[in-house]
Amino acid sequence: MGGASRKGRGPITDINVTPLVDIMLVLLIIFMLTANLINKQAIEVDLPKASQGTTPTPPTLAVTLTQEGGLYLDGKEVTPAELRTAVSASVAKDPKTQVIIAADKHTSHGRVVWVLDVIKSLGVGAFAIQIDPAGLEPPTPVGASKPSKSAPATP
Repeated sequence: MGGASRKGRGPITDINVTPLVDIMLVLLIIFMLTANLINKQAIEVDLPKASQGTTPTPPTLAVTLTQEGGLYLDGKEVTPAELRTAVSASVAKDPKTQVIIAADKHTSHGRVVWVLDVIKSLGVGAFAIQIDPAGLEPPTPVGASKPSKSAPATP
C-alpha cells in the first residue's frame, strides 16, 4: 500500500539500510569463524625456556656530526663517499641495518638532513637521532651569550 500511494509523486530517495546491516553481520560471523579455524591449524609447540637467550639484533651504525663539520662513522672520521660505501656494504650484509645519528646541537640542520637522506637512499629503514635526555632547556642560539649560572640575573 505504501508503494501504491507513492506512485506519481517522484523517485524514492530514502535508503533502507537493514539489508546492508544484515549482510555485514553475516560477513562478520563468517570472518570470525574462519579466523578461528585458521588459528587452530597452526602447530602448537611448547618452547624451552632459557634465562640467557638473546634476540639477534641487526647491525647498528653510529654516525656522528661535529660542530666543526667532522663526519664520523663508528668513531672513525670518514668522507661522505666512505660513509656511503660503508652504509651500503652494511645494508648488503643485513637489510635490517640501523643507524644512530649523533649531531652536535650547533650543527646545521641541513647537514643532519643530508645524512638522513643519504642513509635512507641506501636502504636503511630504521634510524634514530641520539639526544641528551637531561636537556630540558632549549639550546642557546648561535651568536647569543649563555647566562652564567653562578651569578643571579638582575631585573
